[in-house]
Formats: sequence, structure tokens, C-alpha cells
Amino acid sequence: MRVLVGQSYFRILDRKEYSRAMPYPPLGTLICVSMVKNAGHEVEFFDAMLGTPDEFIVKYTKDSYDAVIFYDDEFNYLTKMSLSRMRETVLSLASNISSPVILYSSDGIYHPEEYLKGGVDYVITGEGEYAVLELLEFLEGNRSIEGIRGIAYLERGEIRQTPSRPLHSRLDDFPDPAYELVDLQKYRLIWLEKHGYFSINITTSRGCTYKCNWCSKPLWGRTYNVHSASRIASLMRMLSEKWGVDHFWITDDIFGMKKGWLEEFLNALGDFRPRYKCLSRADLLIKGRTVELLKATGCQTIWIGAESGSQQILDRMEKGIKVEDIYRAVELCRNHNIEICFFIQFGYMGENWEDIEATRQLIRETLPDDIGISVSYPLPGTKFYEMVKNKLGRKRHWVDSDDLDPLFPGTYPREFYKKLHRLVHNEYRYYKYRNSKKPRDLLKTFYHFVMMKGYEKKVKPYRKTRYLTIFAQPS
Repeated sequence: MRVLVGQSYFRILDRKEYSRAMPYPPLGTLICVSMVKNAGHEVEFFDAMLGTPDEFIVKYTKDSYDAVIFYDDEFNYLTKMSLSRMRETVLSLASNISSPVILYSSDGIYHPEEYLKGGVDYVITGEGEYAVLELLEFLEGNRSIEGIRGIAYLERGEIRQTPSRPLHSRLDDFPDPAYELVDLQKYRLIWLEKHGYFSINITTSRGCTYKCNWCSKPLWGRTYNVHSASRIASLMRMLSEKWGVDHFWITDDIFGMKKGWLEEFLNALGDFRPRYKCLSRADLLIKGRTVELLKATGCQTIWIGAESGSQQILDRMEKGIKVEDIYRAVELCRNHNIEICFFIQFGYMGENWEDIEATRQLIRETLPDDIGISVSYPLPGTKFYEMVKNKLGRKRHWVDSDDLDPLFPGTYPREFYKKLHRLVHNEYRYYKYRNSKKPRDLLKTFYHFVMMKGYEKKVKPYRKTRYLTIFAQPS
């Protein structure tokens, strides 16, 4: 069959990500493309990280395709956010496509009816690669649709959903991403121009066994499967030698979680030392030789979900860490000359001013190398979503990743959280620059001090605001 493959996340429609100029090829999409190619189909790939919806339609109308697949990159957290702009775009595209349309996305898993009634013919509701191959066999007339597990489709106007598909645990069975169909040179030029180095994304595992109750796990649940260390070392070396990649983003939810894997990775690398950033957890970093091994294998930067400096908020999130774990993880990373960065989350249920102050104190005292601040976002399928779904208004999804609009009424009005976001960012930068010994940072220090004080005054009136319950509607 002749197949056109893209994804629903168009980077140009996400202003924040587009302005950051840090594009990564859609890893999961490219693995699916390799699977389809290896099965003998003729594949055209459209890179939505670099292209536009209009360009997608132009590409579709120029040629004849037997099927169109929107296959989201499940290794990119942006595609888990169910951004309304991306859903609307895909439904608009599907309405202009006469070929059978197959969709795989986190949003599709939770809302197949929205897509099936909007022009999509088949929605994959489980792990996608083998489901795509079986759907293409069905479209060729070589398979019955009833026997394909993990899909949803319309039958006489009614939604039919087949039994769930078991996960494929042997990750080395999956082929390498189809990098040959990507304009990696264009990615490289963007990175070099904006950042002075070329970074690309890889994955070493699928899933996460931890139970943070706000974390979306639409595909792999609380499972964890991992590639062999030798496979990953070989892939990184190839990308470095063939494409000039000098930095990697390892997209795993938690990198190096399997006992003994980091030691195997170190041995597999030999004398090759790739620079990389990854995600981990504070409690994992303080165990055994984890930080030492991360440094030995080339780790430059670690992001952790610190989330809050308040233990009661961490406990309500079922985060499974202690505040003191965060402090200890920072100390260990600094001792090994590894950058450590925090994801911070405000607005979780029951969070009060004392909890917010504890988070500000955590940031001031640790001064991580970078921070990313968000508000608690109830994603479908999570325990957190079930806890607040009756309090949600008409708006259920962020428009883009910079939306940051609280979707349920919290302790304070939504305007408070927008001001708090700016206050904490400016406060963080003020303390970072104040502690810097670089003379050029003096002006930045003064600027962020002024901005911090300005937003402190805007936030102050909300501190004494009292509500009968945390879910009372803001006045």
C-alpha cells in the first residue's frame, strides 16, 4: 500500500515550543514508519515538527494514498497534553481526506468518539505499531477487523471497540526510527543557529512504575520495559558519527531505572561519551551509585519532578518522595558536576499559601540550574482527573502548552496563579544572578529584582483570601 504518515502535533501551532527553537523529530512516529516500511509498504513521511497543516494537505493532494496515518510521538510529553488546537487541526485535516484515516494519540485513546465522529476511520487505543500493520492488512483485504486488538471504529453509526492489546515487552524487536526520511540537516541548522549544538532525541525504555496520581499513562500504565544497553550505545554512536549529533535528550519517563542497566550502558559505550540530558526522580538519584554512573556515561543535565516543597502536597500527589530527598539529590548532582533542574507544579488540590511558600523556599535554597513551572493539569485517565472532574468547567483542555489555565477552581482565583508563575520565575532568576560572579549579570539581577517585587505586590492581596472550601468558585 501507499501510505502517508504524520502526527497530530504541529509545532508551529504551539507558540511557546516554536519560539524555543528546540525541535526534536517525532520519535514514536518514526519507529512506526520503520515498521510500515519493513512490512513492504511504500511510505511517505510528513514531519509536523517542521511543517504546517496546509503543507500536509498539499502533500496529500499531490499524490494518491491508500491510507493516511496520524501517529503521535508518545515519547514527547507535549502529545500527552491533549491540546485542543491539535485535535481541531487533525479533525479539520481528516475532513479533507478521502483515503481511510488511522489515528494514534493519547487524546484518541481517551476520546475515540470525538475522532470517529469527526472524520477519522480507525482509532488505535493501545500500543500502536503492530495495530497499524494489522489495520493496513485489513485495508488490503487480508485480515478481519474483528480480530485486531486495541482499536475503535464505527459500525453502522455505533462505536465498536475491540479488546485491549498486550504490550510488546521485547523493545529490541522494534526497528530504529526512520531517520533517513527526516531532514536532519534542517534540524541541525536550527539547533546550531539558536543554541550552538545539535541535540536529538532517543528512548531507552517504555513506561514508569511509579504512581503519581496526576501523571497520564494512557498507553503503558505502570509497566516498565527497556532496550538493551548495547542497542542504545550503538544507536547513539551512529547518530553522532553519521549526523554530527553532539547532544542527546533521553526521553524516558525515568532513565536508568532497571537495576544494573547503567553499569551495562557504561560498558557498552566503551570510550564513547555522549553528552545527554534525562529525566529521573529524587529518590532514585540518592540510591547507590546512580549519580556516579550517570556522570560516568556522559550525563550533563537531569530534570526531576520536584513539584512542591511541601510534604503534604507531595503526599497528596502520591509522589512517593520526601522533600529532603530533593535537597540530597541536588547535593549529589552538584558534587558530580551534573546540572539538576526542577519541574514545579502549583495549584494542586488543597495547596495553601504555606505550601506555596515552602516551594519558593525550596527553589531559593537549592537554586536548581533551571525550572519549569506549571499548574496542576487534570489529564483524562488519571486519578487526579477523577478527583476533580465534577468541578471542571466547559474548558477541559489547554489550547497549547503555554495555556497554563487552571481548569478547576482551586484555593485562589486563576489570575493568582498567572501572577505567581511570573513571581517565582523572576524570584528564581534574581537569586541565580545575584549569586553569579559575572559582572554582566548585575543588570539582570536588578531587572529581576524589580520584576519580582512588582509581582510580589500583585500576589500579596490573595494571601489572606479565605474560601469555605478549596473548590469554592473564586469571586
